[in-house]
Parts: sequence; structure tokens; C-alpha cells
Amino acid sequence: MMMQLFRDHQLNIMLVLCGACGLLSILLFFTRFLPRRRKVILVHMQLVAFFLLFFDRLAYIYAGNSSSVGYVMVRVSNFVVFFLTSAIVFVFNRYLIDLFEREGEEVTSYRILKIVEAMSELGMIMAVIAAFTNLYYYFDVSNKYHRGSAFLISYIIPVIAPIMQFAVIRKNRKTISHLIYISLVLYIFVPIACGILQIFAYGTSIVNMAMVIVSICLYIFTYLDINNTVEHAHEIEIQNMQSEKERMQRVFSQMATALVMAAEKRDDYSKGNATQVAEYSMKIAKLCGKDELYCSRVYYTALLHDVGMIGITDKVIESEDYSKKLEFETNKHKAIIGQEVLSNITEYPYLSEGAYFSHANYDGTGFPEGMKGEDIPEMARIVAVAAAYVRMTNKQRYSDASPDFVAREAFVKGAGEAFDPVFANAMVKIIDSDGRIDVQQDEEIENEFTCGDYREYITRGISVDRNIKSIRFEFLKNEDISEGFSEPAFVLFDSFDRRVHRDDKTIEEYHYTEYGEIWFNGHVVSSGARKMEVKDVDEAGNGTEGKKSVNTFEIVAMRFEDHIKLVLSGGGNKKEIIVALPDRSKASYIGLTGENCTIRNIVVETDDKEVGLDDIPRIVSETSYIEHMEADIKNVQIDRQRSASTIGIELEKKLKITFHSMSLPSAMLVWHCPYIVLFSSADGTVDGDDYREYALIRLDGEIRDDGVWSSNDKVAIQSKDFAGWEEWKKINQKVRIKNENQG
Repeated sequence: MMMQLFRDHQLNIMLVLCGACGLLSILLFFTRFLPRRRKVILVHMQLVAFFLLFFDRLAYIYAGNSSSVGYVMVRVSNFVVFFLTSAIVFVFNRYLIDLFEREGEEVTSYRILKIVEAMSELGMIMAVIAAFTNLYYYFDVSNKYHRGSAFLISYIIPVIAPIMQFAVIRKNRKTISHLIYISLVLYIFVPIACGILQIFAYGTSIVNMAMVIVSICLYIFTYLDINNTVEHAHEIEIQNMQSEKERMQRVFSQMATALVMAAEKRDDYSKGNATQVAEYSMKIAKLCGKDELYCSRVYYTALLHDVGMIGITDKVIESEDYSKKLEFETNKHKAIIGQEVLSNITEYPYLSEGAYFSHANYDGTGFPEGMKGEDIPEMARIVAVAAAYVRMTNKQRYSDASPDFVAREAFVKGAGEAFDPVFANAMVKIIDSDGRIDVQQDEEIENEFTCGDYREYITRGISVDRNIKSIRFEFLKNEDISEGFSEPAFVLFDSFDRRVHRDDKTIEEYHYTEYGEIWFNGHVVSSGARKMEVKDVDEAGNGTEGKKSVNTFEIVAMRFEDHIKLVLSGGGNKKEIIVALPDRSKASYIGLTGENCTIRNIVVETDDKEVGLDDIPRIVSETSYIEHMEADIKNVQIDRQRSASTIGIELEKKLKITFHSMSLPSAMLVWHCPYIVLFSSADGTVDGDDYREYALIRLDGEIRDDGVWSSNDKVAIQSKDFAGWEEWKKINQKVRIKNENQG
């Protein structure tokens, strides 16, 4: 049934396929993505396929037509069909030769293809002979086609030659693409299969139509292969461009770094600062939601912002006559020189803008004068914040490094004045996220030091907290001391940088408080502590006396609230000392020192166990500032950040809360103020069961949420009546002093 349907419509199918071949021939003529020789071969293949099917169709049309035209057309058409059957093998063979030549195939493969070429030429010659000898076919008196006695010979070349070609294709499979391989296999085996079928389906042109179809497929698959090749080449080009871009980026980064190093060599105190400024600038940009490209740009803007240092004279840099005026003039010259240097990088104009405008204050008081607010380029505003932080927290020629407390305070107070409030707030968040504001961690301390005069050297502070801490070391009397006092000692103190300070400037800057000095024989000098009590534990000695004597000493230290317990062992003594601190809010550190001695092999060990209320005897009453009349809610005293809170007050529609507050003696920063926490919990207490915190609002204007349980849009605005942060602290101090005097 299918075969009959095919017979009924094969002329129409032939016409459609002829049209397809003709169209592809025209398209190939205008195609530019193929090599010229291969394009010519493909055009020939499509034309051979076109004329093969065209004349095959004419043979069917004129079959049985006894007119003179019919007589000629039947014979010409059949001759052309047999001739082009071998010709298409010949053209396909030329295609393979061109393909493998371009793919770099071995010469041995050409020998088989040359044989196939000769066979196809013989087939075309045999077609000419058959036209005059009735070898393949003949016509009866009614001008109808019939198979000749040797018609099977005409199938030998179209069947054997493709098999030989396939052997070559198979051998060279790895040299061609998957798509081309499929198209070649189809081109060979589909006509062979149809040829076998046609032996039994006389009166049809399955083979010729199959050859036309596979010729079309060859063009399509070639096009797809070239398309894949082009895409692959494009990907390689993109990768090469990306690699080149990355290489240029590395070159630019290296050149920028080299330029910065040259500028920083002018001042030893500025070495490494530019990289820190760049890293913090990028952190600020990321925290503010900027994209990767913007963050990269702000990084290099920050890296190069101080390159104008190159043009500042050594006399100015090393001047001992430091003043605010000199600093302003220096920054002004740096900005101008930096802009001039970086303006030559015309592809990145934001670099010169960053160098020029990063010294501008947000309120318009910096350089250039008059430039303020959002008129200052955004990148410059970011760099200004990062540069200020690095400058404050690193030692400069005219000032020591300030702790993060001081830097944070500067950004809280300077938001909207010296700094863009958005980026200043971002810097505060970065400082807080480092965990150095509320959590003080031990760092490695010196392993060995020597003292001549008393307190000639004091180690970095070792923190004393609720975990029991053991500090052991060896004490060695200096060899040049035959007589005279030689003893280890330590200082108990509090300081932002965990260092003991002596001059008024650093004492104020680092908020240094000294509680007392303690010797292992039990002698103490109390300065800032409320009280110290010394008690003998036993009198057993553990050392030897002498010029080169070595003693092992140990301090076991612990703290609960405002009391410290110290157990001292060494030098033939064992003492227990209880120290009452001024209040619970201040930190406490031990700094080892001595007189005419060497202290070495210092080891600090911390026990995971925490001390409690009963572990340290109280020697003074607890300091309380809330022994006043209470109203609706019990008074609370907050000695450390969020160390205490009132009970929760339920918020329904609208709520007004009025309360009094005062600063504790240790309050020194603007955020040492009352907080308001918006939360929910099962029992209505902060940190209670099923606790969820929605926002924390500080009365200094800082508003925080962690984004877990809420997403808030919050703005704190200073009113015109705000007198400034120093006045803010004075007011709080006055309230405290007034209450203390009344109490």
C-alpha cells in the first residue's frame, strides 16, 4: 500500500526535491563561511542531484510518448540518469579528497579514493556505451523503458564505490566532526539500501531520490558543523579576550601597586595603608549593595587615592611643626598632584576624581572648598571613610594608632559632617562585625623580656575574666646585680589597646585606668581599685637564692563582676589577693614587669570552667546607681553592653514610655546610652523562650536589625536643635553627677 502511494506521487516528490536542490545551489553560491573549493564541490553536488532527478522525472513523463520529442527525451533522459549516477559518486569523491586534505589525512587514504575516482569515470563511460548498445536498457515500439540483460552492471559502481569510500571515512573517523561523519554515512548507505530495494521495486526512482535527499542532508550537516565550528571559534575568541582582559587587569594592578609603593616610600608610616584603604573601600561598597564591577573600580580608586604623595617634599613630610593647617595644606597638594597624575588615565576618569575629592568633608569644610554632600563623587565619599579608618587605626608620624573604639566613635559622631552618613554607618557595621568592640580576646604576648629599672618594660595585657587563667613564667635575677632589689611584679589595669600608658595624652586617648601594682611577696599599691586585701596561703618556698637563681612563678587569676581573685606563687611565697574594681563595667588586664631581672618562658593557660558568685569573696558592697524610687518598672543598671534589661512592655497600638537615664562613671562613648529593643518571647523577657529580636534602637541614633526576623527601613535624623556629640556626653555626665550628689 505504501509503495503504491509512493508510485502515485513520486513525480510530485521529484519536483519538490528538484526545487530544494536548486534553492540550495543558489544559497551555496552566496555562502561565505565555506572554503572556496569545498563550496564549488557542494554546488556541483547539488547541481548533479538536481539534473539527475530532473531528467529522471522527464523519463517518466515522456515514457510511452511516441512523438519525435518523446522519442528523443526518453533516450536523453535515461542516458543522463545513468551518466549522472556515476557522476554523483565522482563529485562526492572529490568532496572527500578536499575534506581529508584540509583535515591533514594520510596519503594512503588517497589511493583508495583515486581508485574510486577511476571507477566513477569508468561508470560514466559505460553509460555512454549503454546508450547505444542496449546494455543496461532498451525501448519497445511504444517508446517505453525496459531493463536490459546486463542492467545489474549499472549497480556495481554505485554500490561498490561508496563502500570503498566508507572504508576511508571509517579509517579517518577521528579527523572529522561528529556531524560530518553522520552526513557521510547517510550519503553512502541510504542510496545503497534504496538501490537494493529498487531491484525489487521496478518502475520507481527510490535510489535517485535518496541520493538527492542525502545531498541535501550533506549541505545541512555541513552548515551545522560550520556553525558549531564558528561557535567554538567564537568561544575560544571570547576566552582569549577574557584572558587578555585578565592579563591587562593584572598588568594594571601591578602598575598601580608599583605606583603606590613608590608614593608610600616617601613616608615609612604610610607603607601598606593604600592596600588597607582599598580593601575597606571594597567592603563598604559591597555592604551597600554595589555590584562587582563597581566594587572593583572603587578598589583601584582607593588604592591610588593618595598617589599625590609623590609630589610632597621631604621637608613637609618630615616636618616637626605639625599642625591642622599643615595637614590641610598637605592634603590639598596631594589632591591636586594626584588628580594631575591620574587624569592621564583617560579610560578611568573616576581614578582622578577619587584622588581629588576623597579629602572633601561631607559638610563642605574639606578640600576642595565648597564641595559637599552628594556633589562629591560617590566613590570619593567611600574612599574618604575607609581612608579615615586606616589613618586612625594605624600609627602615623604625628600620632599613635587609635583602637577601634575611638574610630567607631569618630564615625558615629562624624556621620553627616566629615563623612557620608550612609558609608560611615557601613564602616561602623564593619567594625562591629569584626567583634573587637564588645569582645576582647587575648593575643600572643611577649615570651621574654628584661627589666633594669622598675617598670622599664611591661608586657601587653593578659585579660582577667570569669574563666580561670594561669600565668606561669621563670624569673632570673640580672647577673650584674649582686646586691639590691630584684623582683617580678605586675600591673593590674584597663586600656583599649591592652597596654600600660604613662603620658597624659595616651592615657586619655586609650582610656587607661590603673587599678594597682602587685608584687609576689604580697606588697600592693592600690591606685584605681576600691580596695585590695592580701592573705597568706602558706609559707612553703619553691626557689633558691643566689646570683643566678631561677624561680618559677605563677599567677592564677579569675574575676566575677567587680571582684578579682589572684593566687600568687613563687619566691618562697604564696599569697591570695582580692581586688575590688571601681565597677563591673571596666575590663581588667595583667601586665608583667619587674626590676633588675629577666622574665622568660611565659605561658598563659585558660580553663573552660567559669567562676561564680561563691568563688570570690566580696570585700566591698556592690556599687549601685539605681537605689532610687521606682515607678511602673523596676530600675536596671547596665554595666556592659546589654548586660541587663527591663521586663518587656507589650506594644499594641500606640505606646509612650518616659524614663530617666544617667551615665555610669566608665561611660565615655556616644553609644554608651539607653537602648530600645523590639522583640517577642514566650515570657516577655529579653532572651527568653522563643526569643525573636526585630530591631535595636540606640538613643544616639544608631538603629540595627540582623535581618533574620524583620526587614526595616529606618532613618535617624539630627534635628537643628542638636548641640553636638560632646554636648550630648556632657548632658549625660551632668545627670549622673547630679544624681550622685543627691544620693
